[in-house]
Amino acid sequence: MTGDDHTPDPFTNMYEGPAKMVQAFFAPWRSVGQQMSTAVPSARAMAPADMQHWVEVGSKLQGLWFEFMAEQATKPQNAMAYLDPARWVALAQGWARQMPFADPDRQKALWEEGLAVWQGVLGSFGIGPDAGQAELPRQDRRFADERWRSHPAFALIHQTYLFLAERVAEMVDQIEGLPRDQREKLRFATKAITDAASPANIPFLNPVVLERTLETRGENLVKGMEHLLADMRKGQLTHTDGSSFVLGETIAATPGKVVFETELFQLIQYSPTTETVLEAPLVIFPPWINRFYILDLNPRKSFVRWAVAQGITVFMVSWKSADASMKDVIWDDYVRAQMSAIDHIRERLEVKAVHAIGYCVAGTTLAATLALLTRRGEADKVRSATFFTAQVDFEAAGDLLHFVDDQQLATIEAISPEGYLDGRYMAATFNLLRGTDLIWNYVINNYMLGEDYPAFDLLYWNGDTTNLPSKWHLAYLRDLYRDNRLVQKDALSVDGTPLDLSLVQTPTYVQAGREDHIAPARSVFKLTHHFKGPLEFVLAGSGHIAGVVNPPEAQKYQYWTNDAKVLSFEEFVAGATEHKGSWWPHWVEWLKAQDAQSVPAKGKRDPGGKGDKVIENAPGRYVKAA
Repeated sequence: MTGDDHTPDPFTNMYEGPAKMVQAFFAPWRSVGQQMSTAVPSARAMAPADMQHWVEVGSKLQGLWFEFMAEQATKPQNAMAYLDPARWVALAQGWARQMPFADPDRQKALWEEGLAVWQGVLGSFGIGPDAGQAELPRQDRRFADERWRSHPAFALIHQTYLFLAERVAEMVDQIEGLPRDQREKLRFATKAITDAASPANIPFLNPVVLERTLETRGENLVKGMEHLLADMRKGQLTHTDGSSFVLGETIAATPGKVVFETELFQLIQYSPTTETVLEAPLVIFPPWINRFYILDLNPRKSFVRWAVAQGITVFMVSWKSADASMKDVIWDDYVRAQMSAIDHIRERLEVKAVHAIGYCVAGTTLAATLALLTRRGEADKVRSATFFTAQVDFEAAGDLLHFVDDQQLATIEAISPEGYLDGRYMAATFNLLRGTDLIWNYVINNYMLGEDYPAFDLLYWNGDTTNLPSKWHLAYLRDLYRDNRLVQKDALSVDGTPLDLSLVQTPTYVQAGREDHIAPARSVFKLTHHFKGPLEFVLAGSGHIAGVVNPPEAQKYQYWTNDAKVLSFEEFVAGATEHKGSWWPHWVEWLKAQDAQSVPAKGKRDPGGKGDKVIENAPGRYVKAA
């Protein structure tokens, strides 16, 4: 670039229109500013005692921060590069110059649209040429509080933000010549940045925060600072009050015994509550990315307790959170672990086969296990397989595909020096997928409003992170998410055996969540293209967790079925029949149709009885380990 090159900066141009709007509406804003000034006490108007109080609040905030900084000076720097927002900003800036900001026609249209937004907003308050307009044009639940709409200043702030966010998102789609994967990544980065830039996240622009600050005389800010620094110390955003939850008492409390364990997992068998049970027992493989007790939260929500009450002998795998001793653990080890659990159950109960459930990543692994058993002529060890929100074909795997490029894989490796990835990184990644709900909502409530944490079991589980073996994690992201090798015949081998999903004929039940942002329903449906046995696909209401953990008694959500032979997810949806409530009864009816033979619930069907050597009571040690 030469000194004579006056090419305009696209970011300067982006803000040029709004700046002109500010000038155009300067006169009306004088009255708006006067109205706002009456709501905030000035130093001149405050009594000496009030002024002293605000000085003390400022001193508290400063003291808390200096104390924290002094602590951090003696600690090694936290390797947060994996989640550094600057990476997303740099990504957006790199492509921003390709956006049509500099186009004169686009600038003119943006200015005119922005002018119309301002006129419409002020008109709803009886100001300007559009006085009398009744409704604000844009709705967003972040600004649902009446205080955002009852004052022209805050109405103008949030409506302008929503307008600009819309236009920036549209511009991503207007960039010419951008490959699809890069466009999706830019779309994700742009949304993350615009979500972060919301005026709701800025204390002095948020009327709810301003009002709370005046009501509490700044004590909300002190409490919020305490929350913020506590989270920074532990390196994780807090969502809930954890003091109300005790493993084995208030959560993960379904009675049972640990009957088997290895260095990778413990196997829990739950005590029967019926006189007879299905002959074929059920083993559940939860994802080792989280703790198993998402399926055993409390008696009202527990899938485990409900399944036991249906006359099923239920086993649960409780995975060990990774530590340095697991630095060489790879995917093969998890497949072998599933086969080990299946074989132990068959031997313990003297049965030929088990029913198996795989949830999320453990479902992907169960698909590999079935392919391996089939190739070895041992497919009859699994009577049926159920998949909860599990993917095998990652072509349409959603926003997580934005985290699998070479740079990010190298970052994961760099922050795993002892051979395992700290679970807080994965938790933060999943939070990023729903930043407004799982990050910024809590930033406002916890840090700005200084609210007490709620006691919510699901949020407690969400924050109970597990560490991951980095070799496994990197290979999983590279081989499955990035390269999609599991659905390629013999492209992957496990335990020395090539995998071919098309050979699997095990009766299969596939559940997907309509609003799942981790394993999108369209992606989960692709499993139906690869297995060749009888298959039932069910679409459940809600997402990755609530779509699965939906007990019948709650009478929430719905599910859809379609008995026709369909080739695509779109065809399934178009011809689907909606059913109110939980899909659990539909599943257990399907399960019993596979094998209805029952046996008395005695002997080793009731773990820990006479002569039955067990290790310890459920939920076991592994789920309690850091």
